[in-house]
Amino acid sequence: MTGRTLVAGVGNVFQGDDAFGVEAARLLAQRPWPDGVEIADFGIRGVHLVYELLNGCDLFVLVDAAQRGCPPGTVTVLEVDPADVAPGAAIMDAHDLTPDAIFAMLAAMGGHPGRCLVVACEPADLGAGMGLSDQVRAALPHAVSTVEEILRQQRQKEGAQHAGQASQGGDHSGGARDSDRFAAGR
Repeated sequence: MTGRTLVAGVGNVFQGDDAFGVEAARLLAQRPWPDGVEIADFGIRGVHLVYELLNGCDLFVLVDAAQRGCPPGTVTVLEVDPADVAPGAAIMDAHDLTPDAIFAMLAAMGGHPGRCLVVACEPADLGAGMGLSDQVRAALPHAVSTVEEILRQQRQKEGAQHAGQASQGGDHSGGARDSDRFAAGR
């Protein structure tokens, strides 16, 4: 365990709602966080994010726009096992890595973060232009509170694990994984 949590917003600010993760990271960075929690806007720097993940973390939360077939502005949380991502995913454009490509590149480089979650928002418009659609802008507070809840649960889990280790003198881990896999929608 590294004790490190990384929350990364990704997206292209020049493609409408694709900027969702960037905007969410900006809002999250304005809040106080406990030691060990890092909030960062990686924008279109997917390769930089992969290298940052190689430093290790217990929890990785990726915030991004994703077409999943929901109404625009719908926020969903997906648990991802990087080992389940197709290892041969093409990585052609270093400035536009989809989440699947980020996880594939990370696995190819031997990286394996702890728990990985994606907080995704269904976009309304991914066309050229700056600014979020009304539906996606309205979803930002929900995404921020979702990340806050994820981090609160992580702190509780870590506290319970520390208490269990102290009383039992051992290490244990576990937890169910959501089988829903993230599919990039850019």
